[in-house]
Amino acid sequence: MIIRWESDHDYVLVHIHQDMFGDWIFSRAWGQIGTQFGGLKHMLADDHDQAMMWLGDESTIQASRGLRKVLDVEAESAEGQDAVRQLSLLDNA
Repeated sequence: MIIRWESDHDYVLVHIHQDMFGDWIFSRAWGQIGTQFGGLKHMLADDHDQAMMWLGDESTIQASRGLRKVLDVEAESAEGQDAVRQLSLLDNA
């Protein structure tokens, strides 16, 4: 699952997925659109429910900051795969 929020200048992208060991990973990338400013954080959730709780918290926070949801797709979709590629570029920076 990949969700992206944006404002005119900023973005936040969340990727929830299982790793090869079956653990649930909550990845969050953020930054300024069109720049290299931002960051990436990965958190290990106890289970899928905890990852979804974190997603609910993230949705509330971004809405309160005025960001709007612009993407909500499965990682296996074409849009999702493109978003995952962007995340991997951040991870190597």
